Amino acid sequence: MYKNILVPTDGSPLSQEAVAHAISFARDAGARIIFFCAGQANPATYSGVGAIFDAQFTNKFRETARATAQEILDVAKKLAQEAGVECDTMVLLSGAPWEGIIEAAKRSECDLIFMASHGRRGVDALLLGSQAQKVLVYSKIPVLVYR
Repeated sequence: MYKNILVPTDGSPLSQEAVAHAISFARDAGARIIFFCAGQANPATYSGVGAIFDAQFTNKFRETARATAQEILDVAKKLAQEAGVECDTMVLLSGAPWEGIIEAAKRSECDLIFMASHGRRGVDALLLGSQAQKVLVYSKIPVLVYR
């Protein structure tokens, strides 16, 4: 049924648990996994009297974001390879993780997004936001939410 599954991960314990379950799911389905990590495209900006920026700061920030994301993805890739599941990795830098998740799923021609959710509700959801909820609302690709 599913052949290409996008599995977003941020390296958190819940996300790592979802990675393990996604690997099992993909193995049972005979599917391929694309592990994805969204990096922040730009640092939070600030301005004020005396604010000085190194001209290379943004480039260094993006390089560090990509390297950190790749480290997270390498752990997931190793687990999938040990389980005999075909996989690849992808890093996109975006302003919002949920946008990056949907874009990565489209680019990789995925037929399922398998992602974790912290299950935030109420004030926590309002203040912290829910990437999973936004993916559910805006994705045209089916989403399986692991909690």
